[in-house]
Amino acid sequence: MELHEVLEKVRSGAMSIDEAVGELRMLAFERVGEVAKLDTHRAARCGVPEVILGEGKSPQEVEDLARAMLSSRGRALVSRVSEEQRKRLEHMVGFTWHARPRLAVLRSAPPLACGGRVGMVTAGTSDVPVAEEARIIAEEMGCETRAAYDVGVAGIHRLFPDLGELLTWKPDTLVVAAGREGTLPAVVAGLCDVPVVGLPTSTGYGEGGGGRAALYSMLQSCSVLAVVNIDNGVGAGAFAALVAVRAASARRQANARGGKGG
Repeated sequence: MELHEVLEKVRSGAMSIDEAVGELRMLAFERVGEVAKLDTHRAARCGVPEVILGEGKSPQEVEDLARAMLSSRGRALVSRVSEEQRKRLEHMVGFTWHARPRLAVLRSAPPLACGGRVGMVTAGTSDVPVAEEARIIAEEMGCETRAAYDVGVAGIHRLFPDLGELLTWKPDTLVVAAGREGTLPAVVAGLCDVPVVGLPTSTGYGEGGGGRAALYSMLQSCSVLAVVNIDNGVGAGAFAALVAVRAASARRQANARGGKGG
């Protein structure tokens, strides 16, 4: 449906304002250059912000997309940023550089806190860059985050103190990143009643290396967990944050009902 059709239906009374808002959310995008169509209303439509993937784009394309997103929504997120791309972005408004995940954030105002809580866990230090990508995305969606890193099953005794402390914080979801044999997410999911997102990383080598064994292990888990693709920190962080945002909303509604009842 085109924009003028939506407006005509509202004027004639055939469509409510709420219905029109839903239609307009589906129409919103911005053309940038000859190819790109920037999804400027993704956060409003899906709850997940548009993330510009730096890989495969020239520094000029990344800069143009980031400027358009920043102008339209007051924020731009760029993942998998090369050194040349970073140099083009670092002089822009509100630039923050996260070196380990190679993720750039540009914004004119901080994200609004939603009250959601997302915990991050990694098996090893090699898994931290991908977990950090997930953590930053969750924070950009308004969630508070805490982390317990380097607590993998090769030294399983390291897990219990950190996991216990993390669970005392009462997270709404946990993102658990692991490479090699990818055991840790299943172990964590078998120890707690918090939804777990398994994040396989491309650490590991030889047969099953590059994250393949980790992915297969998580998919075959007898513990209950969701699994994203190898090194998909953006997807893991966004999925965990969506769950946490809904949990926080439910808490607010429950508190409001309790307050009225009191």
